[in-house]
Amino acid sequence: MSRRWLITGVSGGLGRAIAKGALARGDSVVGTLRSGAEEFEMLAPGRSHAVQLDVSRLGDIPAAVQTAATRLGGIDVLVNNAGYCLAGAVEEIDDAEANEIFAVNFFAPLAVMRAALPYLRTATPGRIINISSLAAVESYPGLGLYCASKAGLSALSDTLAIEVQPFGIHVTAVEAGGMRTGFAGRSLRKAAERLPIYEPMRSKVEDAFRASDGRQANDPEAIADAVLELSDLSLPPTRVVLGQAALERAEAALGARRELYRSYAATDGTARPAG
Repeated sequence: MSRRWLITGVSGGLGRAIAKGALARGDSVVGTLRSGAEEFEMLAPGRSHAVQLDVSRLGDIPAAVQTAATRLGGIDVLVNNAGYCLAGAVEEIDDAEANEIFAVNFFAPLAVMRAALPYLRTATPGRIINISSLAAVESYPGLGLYCASKAGLSALSDTLAIEVQPFGIHVTAVEAGGMRTGFAGRSLRKAAERLPIYEPMRSKVEDAFRASDGRQANDPEAIADAVLELSDLSLPPTRVVLGQAALERAEAALGARRELYRSYAATDGTARPAG
């Protein structure tokens, strides 16, 4: 039975790969993008529909979702994929930069979900897949605002999954490892302020991005295939890590956090160094 997908950020990378995979199955897709609408609609004329949207313009989101639902006759699967990475020390990032990355990576998915939920409640069953990141689990110096925005998205997904379960809607946060997309290259943004004290750290971060650009371990098509499989599950997980070494890294990060908690635990319920 064909399904109706709304996917944000389909101009390239993972969003485009998910859209192409869904279309190859015979499904219908509305993809949001800032430009290139005609090219997207030519992928599967009559089944691939483009809605021009800059997700940082939060006020435009409800109308875009309504347009998507009208074109498709409803929404069965929502994929919040649009997002970007901001490099810079926490001290370097100004208010405008912080507000922008949270608008795109957190508040836009929130707005899309709010607008889509009335349609998803009528689907059988409804699916929400939020593309988060391994950065929601393990933190990286020089990427603090990106990590925070993705951690917020994963936490929001956890709560929403509980709230909408009675309506037959399932929510999954995909905490993916690095993929061969424009993430580390053309899509990477950098803080305008560059404090000299952070130059050693900044050099390491920027060198790592340059070295990894186009050479990341994970193929976006393979991650897209896994996302499509998730959408088929009758009881999908609320969180999943995808990509080479992602599980090992997530387990290591969570294990270190567990040990940290235990080191400050006390039998009477207070929080203080044990022993």
